[in-house]
Amino acid sequence: MRTLRIRTFTLLCLFFIQLVPWIFFVTAHFMETKTLSFAKSQPQDEVLQRHLTDITHLIETNTDKWRDSNWQNQLHTRLQQANIEVVILSASDREIYRSNAERRGDLSSTERFSVIENGQLLGKVVISLPKSNTVKIIAVLAGVLLAFFIIGVAMRRFLLKPLERMSLAARQIAAGDWDVKLPWSRITEISEVRDGFEVMVKGLQQSFRKQAELEEERRFVIAAVAHDLRTPLFALRGYLDGLEQGIAQSPEKITKYLAVCKEKSAQLDRLVEDLFAFTKMDYLEMKLHHKKIDFKHLIQKSIDSLSPLARQKHISISNDAADDCFISGDMHLLERSINNLLDNAVRHTPSYGEIVVQCYMDNDRVKFTIRDTGPGFSPEELQRVFEPLYRGEQSRNRSTGGSGLGLTISRTIIRRHGGELAAGNHSEGGALLSGWLPVNNQD
Repeated sequence: MRTLRIRTFTLLCLFFIQLVPWIFFVTAHFMETKTLSFAKSQPQDEVLQRHLTDITHLIETNTDKWRDSNWQNQLHTRLQQANIEVVILSASDREIYRSNAERRGDLSSTERFSVIENGQLLGKVVISLPKSNTVKIIAVLAGVLLAFFIIGVAMRRFLLKPLERMSLAARQIAAGDWDVKLPWSRITEISEVRDGFEVMVKGLQQSFRKQAELEEERRFVIAAVAHDLRTPLFALRGYLDGLEQGIAQSPEKITKYLAVCKEKSAQLDRLVEDLFAFTKMDYLEMKLHHKKIDFKHLIQKSIDSLSPLARQKHISISNDAADDCFISGDMHLLERSINNLLDNAVRHTPSYGEIVVQCYMDNDRVKFTIRDTGPGFSPEELQRVFEPLYRGEQSRNRSTGGSGLGLTISRTIIRRHGGELAAGNHSEGGALLSGWLPVNNQD
């Protein structure tokens, strides 16, 4: 749809205000003069006065011919040329001659005089002069009023009504009605405001949906955390009650109860630590402390920290990282990220399994993979594996599941360093976590 700028619309309105009265003036002039010519050889008043003098002299000097039809025709021709009407009356006020009875209303002013000869009243003459500019002025005023009326209707249609509808739409949106149809306008500025308003509405809709999603996620996190805290606390309280009530009477049972209590306390500690790390990374925008890091050495440190847990399950962890894998990043956070990935691999790898870590340079990136010989990811897990507190177990059993935040924290850390982390399955079986980090990255 073609649109007009407000300044163009204003200029058109001004031009229209001048055009319509001019058309009315020309029309009135043509109806009055039967010509479109405005040229005058002499001023109008002088011409009219000359015609009036000639006609008056013709009537006064031909009193004996007033009733002569030939003379009346001659007088009628002169009157038409001068646009003057004449009525000749006898001394007794009887009408002798009238030039044009139908145009009496079109003539404004009249002059009356009596014709007297030798002291005797011969008759009376009434001369009706043409209106000077009255008709034209009325026509111009009518044109001005019509132009303002038409422009008022146009302004109402193209300016005021779209603004009123936009104001109503704003109130409807404020009331929560997102399915509001914004008005169109042929004025460019109003159309641009409408487009901007539409973008704002879409942004508000997205923000509202995101807020709803965040609220839903918040409720899920609160419910999941409450469940995850309740399970070890319930077990911890049960074993402590057993110790208090003397159920564990032998040293072996006491040692077992204490070991379980210690294990549940460690689970609570890991859960709280992961929740704190997740909150700090996701909401507090932790600042990275960059320094040069030997990524192969960082992987080896993570492997060494998990070696006791791997030895318990007879799992071998091999480090096949290249020697030239150096990056710039936060040593503490990256080590935590790799620890979480390896911990996830160890927990899901069955006894006597194997975990292989690879790392190599690829242009300006360091790419790494962690492969285990576990069951791998199901299709549902591949879609949700990085969701907070998701562990892929309907029962949420902690015998194999962690806090459900390890992979989420790892990917958040790697993304904060400008890299990416993805989950998949190896062609020969087992889970495959692959990622990359830029060699040089600034927070």
